[in-house]
Amino acid sequence: MTTRTETDSFGSLEIPVDALWGVQTARSLHFFAIGSQRMPLEIVHALALIKWAAAQVNLQLQRMDAAKAQAIADAALQIAEGRHDDAFPLSVWQTGSGTQTNMNVNEVIARIASARITVHPNDDVNRGQSSNDVFPTAMHMAALEQTHIRLLPALSALHQELLIKAVEFKDMVKIGRTHMQDATPVTLGQEFGGYAAQLALCEEAVRHALGAVGKLAIGGTAVGTGINTHAEFGPRVAALLAEKMQLPLTQADNLFAAMAGHEALVALHGSLRMLAIALNKMANDIRLMGSGPRAGLGELLLPQNEAGSSIMPGKVNPTQIEALTMVCAQVMGHDVAIGMAAAQGQFELNVYKPLIALNMLDSIRLLSDAMQSFRQHCLMGIRANAVQLERNLQSSLMLVTALAPHIGYDKAARIARHAQQQGTSLREAALALGHVTAQEFDAWVRPEDML
Repeated sequence: MTTRTETDSFGSLEIPVDALWGVQTARSLHFFAIGSQRMPLEIVHALALIKWAAAQVNLQLQRMDAAKAQAIADAALQIAEGRHDDAFPLSVWQTGSGTQTNMNVNEVIARIASARITVHPNDDVNRGQSSNDVFPTAMHMAALEQTHIRLLPALSALHQELLIKAVEFKDMVKIGRTHMQDATPVTLGQEFGGYAAQLALCEEAVRHALGAVGKLAIGGTAVGTGINTHAEFGPRVAALLAEKMQLPLTQADNLFAAMAGHEALVALHGSLRMLAIALNKMANDIRLMGSGPRAGLGELLLPQNEAGSSIMPGKVNPTQIEALTMVCAQVMGHDVAIGMAAAQGQFELNVYKPLIALNMLDSIRLLSDAMQSFRQHCLMGIRANAVQLERNLQSSLMLVTALAPHIGYDKAARIARHAQQQGTSLREAALALGHVTAQEFDAWVRPEDML
């Protein structure tokens, strides 16, 4: 392999001659060969945008000449646009401040820019910054952007489809269930409307949490004091990023808190956990209502997308539901890890940042994709099994609840027990016990009036 020699304060290393990264990235590749998970590219692209903005602000503040600032800004935009993604090979399991990835970005920008003018990765690209403030800034930017462009549209589309189903099923009366036992009637539309309302609450929680995520640590440098940077650097960088990304980004009110703690991201992921919980409940309800086709509840007819068994011919499974519920379990697990990581801030810096970034972005990606897949390949094709809904409804003992206001709880309970013990209908049991007449039973026990 043809190599070039690069030197830092620890000595010299041979680096592949065509590699855009430099000596500090090379050391990280050697010392952090851990797992197969790479730093999310969303973080890399966000870091590059920070470098783009930083170069322009340093020019404005007369801390960098125009030629160098332009070369850095141009190189940074190339990276932010994804044109050099293969130049960022580092494991996510590195230093807890993300320093290695910050330097990876600095080195690649410096090498690209140095084709025009000599640029140093620390002195120039990283001017006015520290990994300790730019990495959490990138975490917030990436989480905010991905939530806006991926998660919220997928959530909104799923919510709208549930509302459509609620209207479609509004006249489909069925038996309700509590404790997994028969209860009084509801409509299938009411159930799907309930799912839609749950997701609306989740969307409200996500949007509320995003406000704090728009507050950035940039300008705090090493420990929050802003040492080695201009007092206007952070606010100006945040303003440029807000304009570029069309997102509500500002410098955090307290830079010490923004670097030492990650409560804003904890709250955002907490809303994702809430969403996962709601999705899991909805998916499991639909799975149960679609169980069968002959020996289950059979109230819903789920789309048949693919063969379900390698041994049982003709078997079809609720695979979209299974995928969605596995994603929900993963997101809940991510939330536990994020909570533990965010609690580990000692003094002026939390050093679990890459883990928080990885899990946050993975949750956003998984939930977005899973909601879209479930909506397209399951929810849109669900049909009600009217025959089975009516059969289950008429066989339910809990229709006896309609008699309680007329004959009292105790007599109604005796009718239900008699019907269950004798294997008869409620009507037959009521007439056999002499508690009501046929005309009274037919007038009082009307499922459509029990909604």
